[in-house]
Amino acid sequence: MNRVTARAAAVRFAVEMRALCCALALAALPGCGEEEDHVNRERPASSINVTAAIIDGRVLVSPERFGAGPIRLIVTNETQSAQALTFQTDEIGGDKPGITRKTAPINPSGTATLEVDVRRGDYAVSTDDGKIEPVTVKVGAPRPSAQNELLLP
Repeated sequence: MNRVTARAAAVRFAVEMRALCCALALAALPGCGEEEDHVNRERPASSINVTAAIIDGRVLVSPERFGAGPIRLIVTNETQSAQALTFQTDEIGGDKPGITRKTAPINPSGTATLEVDVRRGDYAVSTDDGKIEPVTVKVGAPRPSAQNELLLP
């Protein structure tokens, strides 16, 4: 084989390989995208801290009114005996199942945390001890999305 024929064969081979690669890329192209529409859902509202204290024969909660969304209930027991705190919907015959969350027994001077995603309505915050007066918490309209808040997990 002379140089001209070898060079022509090499050029022809390169052209055929390029055409083959293009054909394979075009064949694979439909598999790259999906036909489904993905909804860009907004983030939920940022979690807020709500504090509760079991003290002097009653349960104190601060704030007693806030918007619906995720909350972190931080509970402290200032009594002389272990107490478990219950956070539950305070409604009869609601359109959705109720929410009930309960801490493990909290030792005197101890703390516990409950994380709850609350919806609009009234909630009872109580203990199993009948001597401790419960409190009602009111949850209003949903808080705004945390979509544009930076440095959130």
